[in-house]
Amino acid sequence: MTATAPGVDVIALGEAMVEFNQARAENPHTWVQGFGGDTSNMAIAAARLGARTGYVTRVGNDTFGRMLVELWQRERVGTDGVGVDEDAPTGVYFVSHGASGHEFSYLRAGSAASRMTVAALPLDVLRHTRVLHLSAISQAISASACDTCFAAIDTARAAGARIAYDTNLRLKLWPLARARAIVFETLRSVDWALPSLDDASRLFDSEDPARIVARCHALGARVVVLKLGSAGCLVSDGTRSERLQGERVDAVDATGAGDCFDGAFVARVIAGDDVFRAARFANAAAALATTGYGAVAPLPTREAVERLLAERVT
Repeated sequence: MTATAPGVDVIALGEAMVEFNQARAENPHTWVQGFGGDTSNMAIAAARLGARTGYVTRVGNDTFGRMLVELWQRERVGTDGVGVDEDAPTGVYFVSHGASGHEFSYLRAGSAASRMTVAALPLDVLRHTRVLHLSAISQAISASACDTCFAAIDTARAAGARIAYDTNLRLKLWPLARARAIVFETLRSVDWALPSLDDASRLFDSEDPARIVARCHALGARVVVLKLGSAGCLVSDGTRSERLQGERVDAVDATGAGDCFDGAFVARVIAGDDVFRAARFANAAAALATTGYGAVAPLPTREAVERLLAERVT
């Protein structure tokens, strides 16, 4: 496995899976193999955009687990934090496409990642990162994974890292009441909250972006970037708030766009941008991620994002 260099920029924690994406209308019974998992997508996106990243998870001792490790090696994502479970499989999921958009079907119950435990956390990895990124999905896959996420936050914060958190909501994994309790508690320890409007409207029982941002701040999040899909995002640092318009592209598949936004935002803040400039860059990166199929393949490079932003200026 590829070593995670001391002092990496970003460690992401969660579950990665092998993806099977339904082919287009000309052959709907064919499935194209790819990769997914929101935090893995985020780590790869940040790496393509210039950040030094690593991943913390567990995979099965199976073909799919080995495929994921090979993916991270290709994408320059460190794997010192990746454990191999001899008794549980790597998760997989299927993406189908219809008139109402894309639908996800998961085969992840009892997966290796869901068996993450506090005792098995790679503490040295967590103590040598500038940012720890995780999501509500990382917490929802099992009670032990949820405990592991909170322990990882405590370890990383104690070592001086900042915490980035996506409230990514999957109600097939847990009931709304538990999701709210866990997400709200996590927001108390978060430097950068990165919710999407779809998820946050259910968590906060409101579709008002300004109110959602205010609630995140009230719970403790220092910076809030509310993702609004193709409409852009609303950014707030607690004293200043700015609405940034989305970038117009020929979108074909939104799978992984929010994860790309997270990776781009964190990569640019680490590079020295303020949160508003970083969010503008992330808007463009997420837009480009919708111009191809699957979660990983269309994740853009820094050059591609800068090219799109330059086109908008000229």
